[in-house]
Amino acid sequence: MKQFILCVIVLLLSVLSAVAQDKKPNLNIVFIGNSITQGVQLPDAASDAPPATAVAYLHRQKDLGTVEFSNQGHSGYTTLDFLPGTGTFSRIEEAANAFADKNALLIFSIKLGTNDSAIEGPHGAPVSPGDYIRNVEAITGKLLADFPNAIVILQHPIWYSPNTQNGAKYLQEGLSRLQSYIPKLDSLAATNSKHLFIGDKKAFKYFKKHHLTLQVPENGKQGLFYLHPNKAGAIVLGEFWGKAIEKVVRKNFEE
Repeated sequence: MKQFILCVIVLLLSVLSAVAQDKKPNLNIVFIGNSITQGVQLPDAASDAPPATAVAYLHRQKDLGTVEFSNQGHSGYTTLDFLPGTGTFSRIEEAANAFADKNALLIFSIKLGTNDSAIEGPHGAPVSPGDYIRNVEAITGKLLADFPNAIVILQHPIWYSPNTQNGAKYLQEGLSRLQSYIPKLDSLAATNSKHLFIGDKKAFKYFKKHHLTLQVPENGKQGLFYLHPNKAGAIVLGEFWGKAIEKVVRKNFEE
């Protein structure tokens, strides 16, 4: 009798464990961004870029299932390069459709604005705050129209030094413009509370404070500037993104 009861308990625990495992959400994530997302200045972008480090963080979370991702970061790109109708936008949708697990929660994590904020150089720069958010709204609106069960997470941009000038010209004017995008992103996210979310809000200040250890010193026309994360910075930024994604997923899943 005792053996029978023990077998029943073991079976029940196995069933409960399987049910708990089934409740863990599987994730498919498309990361959209510029050179920071792409992993420029990193030894091995495939494994070192912030999308890869964000996913590494998510893999360590016991409340999540499988996590697959696609890095759609493109160096030098602005929001204009990602608008619906462009080849870049089509490749984003192809990446989303290519995931094997069609039942996983589809997430688009977007971090754009650095190149838009430039004084000159990148496509369409400088992009005014009004045009910037209209572009972001067009991108997110089309993604959600084509993938109605997906969610979009808007990550705040990160700080760059006010003397930044490489092939493009940013400087303090660009940095100020970049900061003016942030409240626009927050306001846009508030318009669709079920599918559109603000992600990380902390990285901007954190990188400003720790740029000497987290960003690559690059030679520019105004001296050494700081724009791209180094390997340690990519881990930090990825974890900021990963924590923000986990928070949104948990909120979504609990509801």
